Amino acid sequence: MTRHAPVRPLADRMRPRTITEFLGQDHLLGPGKALRRSIEAGHPHSMVLWGPPGTGKTTLARLVAEASEARFMSLSAVMSGVKDIRAAVEEARARREHGQATILFVDEAHRFNKSQQDAFLPFVEDGTLVFIGATTENPSFEFNNALLSRVRTYVLRALSREALRGLLHRAVADAERGLGDRGLSVEPQAMDQLVELADGDARRGLTLLEIAADLADRGVIDPSVLAEASASGLRRFDKGGEAFYDQISALHKAVRGSDANAALYWYCRMLDGGCDPLYVARRVVRMASEDIGNADPRGLQVALNAWEAQERLGSPEGELAIAHAIAYLASVPKSNAVYSAYNAATKAAREHGSLEVPLHLRNAPTKLMRQLGYGEEYRYAHDEPEGYAAGEDYFPEDMPPQRFYEPLPRGLEAKIRERLERLRTLDNQSPWRRRPKPK
Repeated sequence: MTRHAPVRPLADRMRPRTITEFLGQDHLLGPGKALRRSIEAGHPHSMVLWGPPGTGKTTLARLVAEASEARFMSLSAVMSGVKDIRAAVEEARARREHGQATILFVDEAHRFNKSQQDAFLPFVEDGTLVFIGATTENPSFEFNNALLSRVRTYVLRALSREALRGLLHRAVADAERGLGDRGLSVEPQAMDQLVELADGDARRGLTLLEIAADLADRGVIDPSVLAEASASGLRRFDKGGEAFYDQISALHKAVRGSDANAALYWYCRMLDGGCDPLYVARRVVRMASEDIGNADPRGLQVALNAWEAQERLGSPEGELAIAHAIAYLASVPKSNAVYSAYNAATKAAREHGSLEVPLHLRNAPTKLMRQLGYGEEYRYAHDEPEGYAAGEDYFPEDMPPQRFYEPLPRGLEAKIRERLERLRTLDNQSPWRRRPKPK
């Protein structure tokens, strides 16, 4: 029985063989760009390639090695450790003695811990090897400063629709590496859908195309064939990575900016990508206090109700309740006065240390406490004119009175502002004032 070599996936077969075949990343590889000039000159340097999946990080590293006629070695940070790094360094050192450069490509490089990253430093520094790391995570958070200072960071972008469309048409037509020997055709509507489903990921687009080609009985990929091939069309959304925090940040900023439409878009993007609605519900509660505050205190209750609805009902009813809360918070007046006051009060509490509670503010449940002066001269506000003990001081004796909360003239907080201004006037007129209040 004859054994046939396994067929390489279409995405692997269609890897660009030269810089001119590389689609997308024109900001890095366009004519005259520094990285392209470096590759074409055969002068490799250590770098980190940061970008979403399917943007060509591995392919670009291989092209760098081929252009410089360097030995290409590859490690996966998921599977490798310090022992593998040392073995790679020894091989690179041996090749260097024979005049050949070595490029060590590390996929998922962010998964190496700090000590593993440190293992590269002396060999990157002395030129034993050229380090190229690929990562989908922000290098600022995942790599130590010592390594970052020795490499250049290049940001790869998700492929544009035009670049994806060009790549997919090339794969359909290429008889040598692609699907051109099948006489395959793709209906325009199906191609549009395929580009959308790829979502900026070349590997994903080519994989879907290959599956659809296998399902196309008549040699025609139409929307029904593509729907069968793409069992799910979830967008790019890493639940613990950069895309996650970028999208929740966009949602939060849209609410703060009073753009209900954009806020709902980012919310639905996150749901479409598989985000847990309860996570969004918790963040919406935060928005209600941080960005709406007392300008509309109902916002917090609306947010809490949406959270409860999601817990009780699940999807899709609960998700609609969260959308309700997001639209409400984005539409009402905004105030960060409570948030600012909270931060300022926290800072003051840390700076002033453990100041004692003034005697007149302490409870006196025992005879000894009363003898020690606990509660003396305390003024019960409900017995005072307007229900306010004008001139009273509630701060520690060794701490100057401070004004943390400054209501803004928006929504209900405008009324609160008027009330506090009235109380300050009463303080300034009161003979009970113990020390000057801030103006």
